[in-house]
Amino acid sequence: MPVRSGAAPVGALDLRSRSGRPLVFATYLAPRLLPVYEVIVAAVGERLGIPVRLELGTSFNQLVNGDVDLAFLCGLPYVRLAEQLDPLAAPVVAGDRYGGRPVYFSDVIVRSESPFQTFADLRGAAWSFNDPDSHSGYLATLARLLELGETDAFFGRVIDAGWHQVSIELVASGLVDASAVDSHVLAVELRDRPDLANRLRVIESFGPSPIQPVVARRSLDAGFRRRLRDTLASLAGDGLSQGLVERLTPITDDWYDPIRAMLARVTEAGLTLSPTDPAASRALGPADR
Repeated sequence: MPVRSGAAPVGALDLRSRSGRPLVFATYLAPRLLPVYEVIVAAVGERLGIPVRLELGTSFNQLVNGDVDLAFLCGLPYVRLAEQLDPLAAPVVAGDRYGGRPVYFSDVIVRSESPFQTFADLRGAAWSFNDPDSHSGYLATLARLLELGETDAFFGRVIDAGWHQVSIELVASGLVDASAVDSHVLAVELRDRPDLANRLRVIESFGPSPIQPVVARRSLDAGFRRRLRDTLASLAGDGLSQGLVERLTPITDDWYDPIRAMLARVTEAGLTLSPTDPAASRALGPADR
């Protein structure tokens, strides 16, 4: 990725002198895309001339209390924390289906030999979701159930997998019948594991939905946040393309209104999805997820 030289902005220098620590990024997203986040964080540090660090996020409170400055965050927790966070930019995923926009899909996957042809066929099936704080794997599924007039009793068995990669493996291995997974994560998995293309098929897609933003806590200097937004929006090149990302593009809060509206409908209906098999949920260790 090309890196431009330049002096650090006043806001960045103020941040360093005030805190005595690097600018801290955290990712709360699928570890499958961690290499892309590492490229983005390193490029921001180089272009702004400041020390940076990327951590694996453990709690959204890290953003609220200031332990984390910026984050790669799902749209669902973003809309819940929007008063405290500023959405700066979001990735544009490579591929015609994305239309050059910062969107993605929830792809409902089953095994290739499965009899299921549509989401509605999955009544009584074994289902996995990646995380209850996920839009693509959890909220979008609830919204589809609501559209069909169904309840959380629709599935026969539900597992909380912990990550999209685990859900993909659970379906491919036959441990569950189906799952809704992030189309970006699925595309990277299919590229790197060609065997999966013969083992899985997509029977339905929810979306397009606003893709996960890069957010900053609003307590950061406003001028510095503008500089961060501009820097993120300037990133493009081989470092991003390895993760099937064309570029980052600036976004604003209203881009996430569709998720906000979906959450309101699901909340009003009182619809949730709880694991029916707690022993099987998140049974794999972090390294396996």
